[in-house]
Amino acid sequence: MYLYHFGLTELPFTLTPNTSFYLPMAMHDEALAVLSTALKTGEGFIKVVGEVGTGKTLLCRKLLNEIPEHFVTAYIPNPYLNPDELRRAVAVELGIKQAQRMSVQLLTQRIQTRLLELHSQGHSVVLILDEAQALPEDSLEALRLFTNLETETRKLLQVVLFAQPELDERLSTTEFRQLKQRITFSYKLRAMNSNEVQQYIHHRLQVAGYKGAELFSDQLCNKIARVSQGVPRLVNILCHKMLMVAYGQGHYNMTAKILQAAVEDTESIEQNSNKKMFLALYVAISSLIILGGFFFYFSSVNEL
Repeated sequence: MYLYHFGLTELPFTLTPNTSFYLPMAMHDEALAVLSTALKTGEGFIKVVGEVGTGKTLLCRKLLNEIPEHFVTAYIPNPYLNPDELRRAVAVELGIKQAQRMSVQLLTQRIQTRLLELHSQGHSVVLILDEAQALPEDSLEALRLFTNLETETRKLLQVVLFAQPELDERLSTTEFRQLKQRITFSYKLRAMNSNEVQQYIHHRLQVAGYKGAELFSDQLCNKIARVSQGVPRLVNILCHKMLMVAYGQGHYNMTAKILQAAVEDTESIEQNSNKKMFLALYVAISSLIILGGFFFYFSSVNEL
């Protein structure tokens, strides 16, 4: 691999969400601030939505690592579970023994008892679900019923949902209006702009131990930002492939030609590029049709 070639101590552009590479950018800091404020209220659902590859899982892990000590977390990374599986997964996370063997009724009682016990000890319990758009419909309803567990002054369980935009589409239906009303705080992650892509690339190289001359020029970073549309995962894929190509060719600096090779080898980038080309062509044809219509109209008027 290219580690020795570039003097790196670890791979800088892996797809694994590694919080040691976390870069405090505006959208992620704002999302963490919203989460912190929401958790202090102790009520309702909290939702963070972002397109594929915008850093939701990294943000989720950052929250898990930095959440205050008085919080007890139940983390469900893969929520494609039916209601019974979801209850049992939450019970296991809360430390309830033999959860897999209990009846549904007994399990529900044990969960409530455990939540009351933690509340009496001064703890707040947070259920965190990544990829929440994958929750089946009946599990979403079971999740809402979880939050009915409460004392006279406080909910016994808060829920944080990290999800793709498909979750918003589901919540906008009449069927889930009750759940949507319980979302007290929400945040939508955006993609990075050109300046943020530059900072992101240089930061990850620095964390990975790079100390040489500049590998990615600002101009090249701007091109990467454009073809990746600022999506962190796509930036990682492109930069990783560029380093591999440069290493294979014995080069020590990145070029537009190397970037083009990485783009051509990445299906998602090619699809995005094709969509842009189609849109541009559609706009151009539509403009010509409209202009042609105006020309025909005014020509007819002048003839009259």
